[in-house]
Amino acid sequence: MLNNIGPMGLILIAVVVLVLFGRGKVAGLMGEVGKGITSFKRGMKEGQDELEKPAEPKDVTPSETAKDKV
Repeated sequence: MLNNIGPMGLILIAVVVLVLFGRGKVAGLMGEVGKGITSFKRGMKEGQDELEKPAEPKDVTPSETAKDKV
């Protein structure tokens, strides 16, 4: 169904959206979408950086008080 939408169909949809919501609302929405994409990319980069840094070893030996309880 969506395979049949050509360039003229997309232009028609864009015009209808502009008429219904107005230029200000559409511009604000696109700004929010841009902020969301930027935030997503920043989060992906931070996650990748976290995966690339070496893991710090943790001491998992039981403490003396834990041995007494067993």
